[in-house]
Amino acid sequence: MPSMPTEFLKTLTYLAIHLTVGFTVAYLMTGSVEIAGGIALVEPCVNAVAFFFHERAWKRDWRSLFAGRGPRLAA
Repeated sequence: MPSMPTEFLKTLTYLAIHLTVGFTVAYLMTGSVEIAGGIALVEPCVNAVAFFFHERAWKRDWRSLFAGRGPRLAA
């Protein structure tokens, strides 16, 4: 059986930690297993979409957007 690539294994362990922390925090705040489970499953999906747009924003040429106006951005 071939070994699992380290990056994939790292991703799975991080996902497990992320879901566990999300569930635990939501459960402590609501006292509901159902609500905590829903939050723990929905939050990573929403976060993935937010990350996509965050990455797109960082690829923009922000210097040209602010050229000639306001404070100068450091080079």
